[in-house]
Amino acid sequence: MLKNARILFFSFIACAVFASCGAFTGTSSSSHLKKGPLPEKNVAGPVLNASFDNTIDTIDAQKAVYATNFEVIGNIMDGLMQMADDGSVQKAICESEEVSPDGLIYTFKLRKDAYWSNGVPVTAHDFVYGWERAVSPATESEYAFMISDIAQIKNSRAVQSGQMEPDQLGVKALDNYTLQVELEVPVSYFDQLLYFCTFYPANKDFIEKCGDSYATSPETFLCNGAFVLTEYKEKATSITLTKNTAYYNANKIKLAGIHYDIIKDGEEGLRKYNANQLDIVELDGSQVAQAKSSPDFRSVPSGFLFYISFNLHDENFANENLRKAVNFGFDREVIAESIADGSVAAWTAVPEGFAFNSKGEDFTKKGIELPELCRYDVSLARDYFEKAKQELGKRSFNIEYLVADVEAQRIAAESMKEQLERNLPGLHLTLRKVPRSERRKIMTRGEYQMGLTNWGPDYADPMTYLAMWMTGNDNNTGDYRDPHYDAIIASCTDGDLCTKVDERWAALKEAEKMVMGNAIVSPVYQQCNADLIKPNVKGIAFHAVAINRIYKNTTK
Repeated sequence: MLKNARILFFSFIACAVFASCGAFTGTSSSSHLKKGPLPEKNVAGPVLNASFDNTIDTIDAQKAVYATNFEVIGNIMDGLMQMADDGSVQKAICESEEVSPDGLIYTFKLRKDAYWSNGVPVTAHDFVYGWERAVSPATESEYAFMISDIAQIKNSRAVQSGQMEPDQLGVKALDNYTLQVELEVPVSYFDQLLYFCTFYPANKDFIEKCGDSYATSPETFLCNGAFVLTEYKEKATSITLTKNTAYYNANKIKLAGIHYDIIKDGEEGLRKYNANQLDIVELDGSQVAQAKSSPDFRSVPSGFLFYISFNLHDENFANENLRKAVNFGFDREVIAESIADGSVAAWTAVPEGFAFNSKGEDFTKKGIELPELCRYDVSLARDYFEKAKQELGKRSFNIEYLVADVEAQRIAAESMKEQLERNLPGLHLTLRKVPRSERRKIMTRGEYQMGLTNWGPDYADPMTYLAMWMTGNDNNTGDYRDPHYDAIIASCTDGDLCTKVDERWAALKEAEKMVMGNAIVSPVYQQCNADLIKPNVKGIAFHAVAINRIYKNTTK
């Protein structure tokens, strides 16, 4: 942690200086365009001091996975659209938009005062390349499905599978400032997708010049957003952003910068907050009770659903009755209370509070919506457990429970272990605690039995969760395969229900009941973040969807 972040902040080198990629000054498609201003190196004003509990493993918009990555990227990059503070869609680099009567062709006119941090204009060619790069198999983007399965851009599935070249994707630059996108089917929430990081632009010539070093340092990264990157390296203990004085809305950005410390220990974070070294800090569960009475305290819904994923290839959890025994065998209210950060019990595969229909009705009702599929019922859990014992010919089970080594998740897993071993005699759980990024990799490889995982909504539609359990989806770690389920999701994505709003909503609810009824997943809790925020800090935009914290309108 910098002892005097404000003073030392101004000495950092801005993104405008590129050491390893500095020889390149423009893209082949825009090099003839007039270059814009460069971000100033020294910016006077207040610096917001924040923190993360994990390192930032990448700032590459097309490769990012975690919410912390998205937060940094969302503050240094702009896409066509951005999320307003109230959660609505707002134009960013897009100046105007036209949609064909059949809903298949979108034409975006781009603003001409948006520049990369080396002064090169942001053009339609950058969006074409960024999207082609995201869906190309060579990139290995875990969010490629956003372009293919969710956005339904023409030819995207063929490109993603390697059957077509990336330049066959249904997106093209009609000129430097006109982008045309062609969809396979109408997508009612298409504009909502465009503020997500996967859809951000990328400068082809700069990335190719940097090669494997791209996005590993300020010198090998280009920004076009409200802030520029001035201090960062992979697995660093701090990250620094500076106000982008060349940003088209620079006059509205009141912070001179943002400095993040990576603080994995909750007590250290609280100590630094009390010493005025942090302006905002996320509390661990053990700290909430003593901090709740503070006027600085705020409980912020994060939108993340934590749930158990069962490996269906495991000889034990291939058995549906064992999965159901676990599902009914623990009290979610107890777990949420033990985390003590405002998190609430979750009873459905699609959490409440983020997806609403045209009547303003939440897709998920509060409380236990589907008691026949998910509730705390020890007697029922034991019945399923006895059936599992008989079917598998076992009297006891030794199960490894994979969990990220993060305090809230450890607390949840330990509480669940205690409850399940008490309620299901003969079930023994061994907690395997690993770093968060390792937990994800292990589950993706299928090298686990049961694991506590999570998902945050990328856009405000139930499909952001339900698409995960389609056959072959990268996030379908348990490898659930059901042709009927796939057919429902396909019908709601690009089939006969994609434009029938009410029928589509009902079909998605049926899909949710399938993964719940077969105990493919077992919801545990919806996360809230318990924060302390200094009273002189105003205007932090908290979102449950896509990017959780945005600082464009923040003052200090």
